[in-house]
Amino acid sequence: MTSSDPTALPDPWHSLHQLLAAMDAEIEQVYVERGIEGVRPRFAYPLIRLAHTGPLTIRELAKSLDRSHSAISQTIAAMRKEGLVTSEPGPDARTRRIDLTERGRSLVPFLEAEWRATHETVAELDSEVPYPMTTVVEEMRRALERRPMRQRILHHLGEPPR
Repeated sequence: MTSSDPTALPDPWHSLHQLLAAMDAEIEQVYVERGIEGVRPRFAYPLIRLAHTGPLTIRELAKSLDRSHSAISQTIAAMRKEGLVTSEPGPDARTRRIDLTERGRSLVPFLEAEWRATHETVAELDSEVPYPMTTVVEEMRRALERRPMRQRILHHLGEPPR
């Protein structure tokens, strides 16, 4: 243990996490105002994708959304609990095929419209700030391609990169 608690310092990620959580809460409020209960913004992407592809395994869905298997598995469990998807045995004992329920399918037209409106909103926000979020994110991605996060952390730990 060191002499000072590093978590007592301001968290550089805190404002970003707060911003994303606030934006998600606003999107969820749009759902509630439309009478859509139990649907979270993170459900929209997989529900829309399943509507366009038909049933997929969790692995296939995760790959198509560029998300981790674990994250999609957790999202599917939450969506199943809300009656949005079904899960049937897949081609082997280790896989399950995920499909939309009637409720899930009925929400897709609204979710597609909300998805497009959200993208338009992000573009609008980008035009209102001096450093557009999408540009900042892309510049951060490029900086991390030049020198990955792991290497940067190791540098600050005083260790040579491996």
